[in-house]
Amino acid sequence: MPVIDKIASYADQLTAIRRDFHEHPEIGMEEVRTSGIVADYLREWGIEVHTGIGVTGVVGVLKGNGAGRTIGLRADMDALPIDERTNLPFASKTPGVMHACGHDAHTTMLLGAARYLAETRDFDGTAIFIFQPAEEGLGGARAMLADGLFDRFPCDEIYGMHNNPTGQPGKVGVKPGEAMAGADFFDIEIRASGSHAAMPHQSRDPIVIGTSLVQQLQSIVSRNVPPTEPLVLSVTQIHAGSAYNVIPSDCTIAGTMRYFDTDLANTVRQRMLDLCSGMAQAYEVEIELKNREIFDVLVNDATLSQAMLDIAADVVGSDNVSVTQQVRTGSEDFADMLRVVPGAYCTVGHEGTLPLHNDGFVLGEEILPVGASIYAKIIEQRTRAQG
Repeated sequence: MPVIDKIASYADQLTAIRRDFHEHPEIGMEEVRTSGIVADYLREWGIEVHTGIGVTGVVGVLKGNGAGRTIGLRADMDALPIDERTNLPFASKTPGVMHACGHDAHTTMLLGAARYLAETRDFDGTAIFIFQPAEEGLGGARAMLADGLFDRFPCDEIYGMHNNPTGQPGKVGVKPGEAMAGADFFDIEIRASGSHAAMPHQSRDPIVIGTSLVQQLQSIVSRNVPPTEPLVLSVTQIHAGSAYNVIPSDCTIAGTMRYFDTDLANTVRQRMLDLCSGMAQAYEVEIELKNREIFDVLVNDATLSQAMLDIAADVVGSDNVSVTQQVRTGSEDFADMLRVVPGAYCTVGHEGTLPLHNDGFVLGEEILPVGASIYAKIIEQRTRAQG
C-alpha cells in the first residue's frame, strides 16, 4: 500500500507548513513560534494539547475507539546556528539560524499524521504526539523527561524518524540494537600569561600550548582505543587572541566525543584529564577541562525495529526497507526517551545528497506524506498489537 490517500490529498498543505517552519527557524529552547503553531493545529483538529513541557515542548493526546495500547510518536522542532545559503524562495529569514537538519520536516510529518488520525480515529488505544525542543545538543529530551513526560503520558512504545539525504526517496532503514553514538561535548580553558608578540620569552604562550594539546588529544583514539571499536574524538573550536602584535593570555578549545562503549568512553575521558594535567605542569599554566555527557547511545528494540520496518513496507514497499548493521557516529537525544520506553528510530531517504548540518542542505519534500503515513500506520497497527 502506498502513501495514505487522505494524507496525499493534503500534501500541498504539509509542504506549506514545512516551508513556513523553514522560513522562521528557532534555536533550541526558543521554539516559541514553532510550538505555538503546533499547538494551534492540534487544537484545531480536536486533539488534547499540553504545552510548556521541557520549556517549549508540546504533547498532543488522542484517544481511539476502544481499549488498546498507548503509542508515542516523537518529532524534534529546533534549528541550527547556521547561515543558510540555499537561495530557496522560502530560505530562513532569521540571520544565523537554519533548518539544516530537517527538523522542520519531522515536525510537519508528525502534524500530518496527527491530522489524519484525528479525522479518521481508525485505531484503538491512545496516540501520544511528542513535539520536542532542543535536540541539537541542548538537552530537549532530558528536559521533557525531567518535566515528567512519561509519568504524565505513559507509553507502551515510542517511535521516531529522521530524514536521510541519500538521493533515494522512500528508502527506510533501521539498525536494531545500538544504532547511534553517545556523545560528550568538552571545553578546555588554558589560562597562561601573555606578552608583546616581539617578546615571546616573557609569555607562557597559550596558542603554542593549545595547538600542542590538540595534537595530543588526537593521539588518544589511535593509541588508547582498539582499532576495531568505533570512537571519534574531534576538536571543533580553538579561540585565542585579538591582535597581530599580542600574545594572548588565554586559549579555549572545544569539541566532541562519540562512542558506543561506556568503558571506552571513560578511558578517553580520563586520558583527556591526564593530558590536560600533564600539559599544565609541563608549561606551568592552568588548564581546566569541562566535559558534558550530552547524549546516550541510541538503542533500538530489536522486535519493535522489525515492526516499524514492516509498517514502513506498507507505505514504501518491501523492496525499499532494510535492516542495516552499520552504526552511525552521529548522535540523537531520542536515545534518552528510548532508555525509558522501548521503541525504534528509522531513517527515511529523500532527494538531494548534500549532508545534514550543511548551509546548502535542501530537503526533498516528497518525504512529507511518506513520513506522515508511516507515523499514522504505526498508531493504527501498534495500538492494536498484543505484544
